Amino acid sequence: MILIVFKYLTPKGFRGLTFYPFVFLKDKDDRLNLVLINHEKIHIRQQIELLILPFYIWYLTEYLIRLIQYKDRKKAYFNISFEKEAYANEKDFDYLRERKFWSFFNYFE
Repeated sequence: MILIVFKYLTPKGFRGLTFYPFVFLKDKDDRLNLVLINHEKIHIRQQIELLILPFYIWYLTEYLIRLIQYKDRKKAYFNISFEKEAYANEKDFDYLRERKFWSFFNYFE
């Protein structure tokens, strides 16, 4: 994981964005935010498991489906299985050591 502080690549309303192997952060102080970094590390693991490109295709497809389902961008984002897993476990710093392969499936509805 390579941390880069570059506020122009991070969408409005977000503090971090992960494109394997890079994590782009909006603010330099977020380098010390262990919860945010753990959240992004979970996304790194998800991307590796899906061999990177399929992750982005799945992520975008699921987002579009959720957008149709909820008709709300924010709600669609928070209901993507990858995000649900990352938010549910971002405060558990042992999660990645214990996490089973393709655990994001547990958050897919």
